[in-house]
Amino acid sequence: MKNNIKQDSWLWRQWFVIHTYSWYEDAVEKALRNRIETMNMQDLIFDVQVPKEPEFVIKKWKPHEIKKRIFPGYVLVNMIVTDESWFIVRNTPNVTWFIWAWNTPVPVSPEEFWIIQLRMKSKEWKFKTDFEVWELVKITSWPFSSYEWKVTEVDDLKWKIKVSIDVFDRETQIELDFNQIAKK
Repeated sequence: MKNNIKQDSWLWRQWFVIHTYSWYEDAVEKALRNRIETMNMQDLIFDVQVPKEPEFVIKKWKPHEIKKRIFPGYVLVNMIVTDESWFIVRNTPNVTWFIWAWNTPVPVSPEEFWIIQLRMKSKEWKFKTDFEVWELVKITSWPFSSYEWKVTEVDDLKWKIKVSIDVFDRETQIELDFNQIAKK
């Protein structure tokens, strides 16, 4: 064992936040996992995570599940900080720096880490659409499909959208599903 540290000594194991270039979080995770393996650092660096949460996005009338980064540009590392482990992490390609205070890495508190884990394991799906209020749309499965409709309300949680149209000089609102409309 390196530096006389026992592998099961959980008292010194803590989660730390490292900053990366934007959009390189997954590459940093993969590179760091490879470095841990090739440099035999499993007794000092235990885990690497890119915090992501599930989200549904509606594209071309179909829902697609994606994993959205919770903190773009940041990666979590579970490790024991020694000169050797600190050197391995900070010299990983695309890692810019640790979150610091007085020249030492600051660990994530257990409460903060617990909240992040809850968001990552959340079963409550988040939905995102590309429809915006006051945007013009057309209806794909309705008798008024030849008209342009104005979006008045978007409800991502219910997958519903309200549109308005002038019928006989009167504004009328109708609630539709996302799959019943298309962008103009």
